[in-house]
Amino acid sequence: MTPADTIGRLRRMVEESLAASFASEASRIPSPLREAMEYSLMAGGKRVRPVLLLSAGLAVGEEEVGLLPFACAVEYIHTYSLIHDDLPAMDDDDFRRGKPTCHKMFGEGTAILAGDALLTDAFRVMAQSPLARIDPGRAVRAIADIARAAGGGGMAGGQQMDLSAAPGRSTAAEVDEIELRKTAALLASCARTGAILGGGSPTQTGALGEYGTRLGLLFQVTDDILDETGSFEEMGKGIAKDRARGKWTYPVAHGMPASIERASALERAALDAVSTFGAEADPLRELVGMVRNRRK
Repeated sequence: MTPADTIGRLRRMVEESLAASFASEASRIPSPLREAMEYSLMAGGKRVRPVLLLSAGLAVGEEEVGLLPFACAVEYIHTYSLIHDDLPAMDDDDFRRGKPTCHKMFGEGTAILAGDALLTDAFRVMAQSPLARIDPGRAVRAIADIARAAGGGGMAGGQQMDLSAAPGRSTAAEVDEIELRKTAALLASCARTGAILGGGSPTQTGALGEYGTRLGLLFQVTDDILDETGSFEEMGKGIAKDRARGKWTYPVAHGMPASIERASALERAALDAVSTFGAEADPLRELVGMVRNRRK
């Protein structure tokens, strides 16, 4: 099985587990909240974060099955962030993955609640996982890491910095900090969490966290580049909106040539971070190429 085959297998496992995880609680959720949550959670996507968590677990020798609840949980968190990011008070996007955004389908109030519910349910899914019963100490470490990455010092804080930033009033260094918090923090946590849950050593966990940070920054810089150069058909959402709105992105702050060079440097740095791992980390290396060369 090639690394790409492994990524495909993990993605299919995530899709099946997400559907089962949501279905287990769906009867308790009133309509239309239930439909809004399911609409956004099961809308497809690359599933980079859960696949990253599972791949990091494989890299330290853990079977992926026990890590699946945590992989689903980080996708819950990511989905909540997309729902809120698309709201008129944030990025005001009408489309996501080629479909109307959650608030366009269900209204702003229900979309906000759908995001709130997904974020909260993510922690229920982790706390109720078999691994949390078997090794609660390891599970608590992982949950705390994910919470820190998603909270005010991480993703939510990065979103606030993004709202506050504007060309001409902010520095280029601030866009780097925004991208570190808004995107890279959760991806780094996914990589560390996979190592923590898989019983990785402190050295392995640190290396995978560094890998996740570089992969996350690569993901965001690539996304910024695609916003300037891609098409709606490729991206599944409006393009060239960031610059038109004066949003502070890497190409706006540093220019397109520097952005392309930055992406190449981050690709090398991510691969360097896992250079001490053997073939067990090949899916992680495959993820780097997939993120670097993506067109959506």
